[in-house]
Amino acid sequence: AGQLAFWTEVISIALFGPVGLLADRYGRKALFVVGFMMMGLGYALHPLADSVAMLTGARMVYAIGTAVCTGALGTVVTDYPQEPTRGWAVAITGFLNGLGVAILNIIMGGMPQRLQQAGFDDVQAGTYTHFIVAGLCVVSAVVVGIGLKGGTPSAEERGVHESVLSIARRAATHMRNPRIALAFGAAFIARGDLVILGAFLQLWVKNAGIEQGLDLPAATTAARNAFVIASSAALIWTLFMMFLLDKFNRVSTLAACLLIAAVGYLGMGFVDNPLDRADLPLIILLGVGQMSAFLGSMSLLGQEAPKEGRATVIGGFNIAGALGIAFVSALGGYLFDAVSPKAPFILAGALNGLVMLAALIVRMKSPGVMIGKGAAAGLH
Repeated sequence: AGQLAFWTEVISIALFGPVGLLADRYGRKALFVVGFMMMGLGYALHPLADSVAMLTGARMVYAIGTAVCTGALGTVVTDYPQEPTRGWAVAITGFLNGLGVAILNIIMGGMPQRLQQAGFDDVQAGTYTHFIVAGLCVVSAVVVGIGLKGGTPSAEERGVHESVLSIARRAATHMRNPRIALAFGAAFIARGDLVILGAFLQLWVKNAGIEQGLDLPAATTAARNAFVIASSAALIWTLFMMFLLDKFNRVSTLAACLLIAAVGYLGMGFVDNPLDRADLPLIILLGVGQMSAFLGSMSLLGQEAPKEGRATVIGGFNIAGALGIAFVSALGGYLFDAVSPKAPFILAGALNGLVMLAALIVRMKSPGVMIGKGAAAGLH
């Protein structure tokens, strides 16, 4: 499992840049369709693998698809909204993403058992479940193929298609924008926060449960419940973020988002027993902080990313996020074992705090402007 996750991240880091260049050269729609089809192929190949090598190959096909879709989605969410309601679009996308994870985990997670009850053996049940998800990927490819506009905004405006090299040069120039650099830093830690939430929180709760006398199934359930509580809080908080992201200067908003995340993760340093209900507010704050940092960074990037080389810049944003996942996974795992289960959370809180300080510096020296309702009201 660790090797499969490793290769997924390696492929993501390697492909996010080229995917952005291709999306800027040939359009978002084509990349999105290819990405969903590759994801579907990866799902279909997984249950057919009869060796670790074949399973790894299937996972790499799937990873190519997710890398392409991630780049395409981030670019489309930036392309389509008007500036006054960009935060709404980002928040709604994040909400539907989280809702899809929750619903599909419930429905597809129980599908093998239902198929077994219908008379299939366990291997057939797992295989057909993968095939069903592969079919959903194909349906998604058809939807984006019909529903999205072809081409690129810059080509439509200029009437010409730039070369890949020219696009890369433009994107590199725009990445020197301090607000884009800030968004990259926020992406690094926001994605790292997700690792802490998804891996180390559950591991800490499960270990604590076993130490307190729970059997393994009960401890595992407690760990899953902690993650569900944090994730549910993040999902609900997204609805509140819709009303905040378009009201104020987005650098200021991102600084506030990072402050929430820093407080939540540093607060876990005072927790002795993660199963204690008295510490539930801090677990809720973990989910709220992680989602805040991600939505704040996406909104700022969407405001600042240029038409020329937009997908390439977003590719850099995604690379920063993937590097954050790799960094926090490696260092956090070491700290968890060598120092304390609290250590990865303190690491994440400190990193959020550092990026927040960077946001305050950018706010003072290069705040930019926000075109929208907040700006009209004088809220810069």
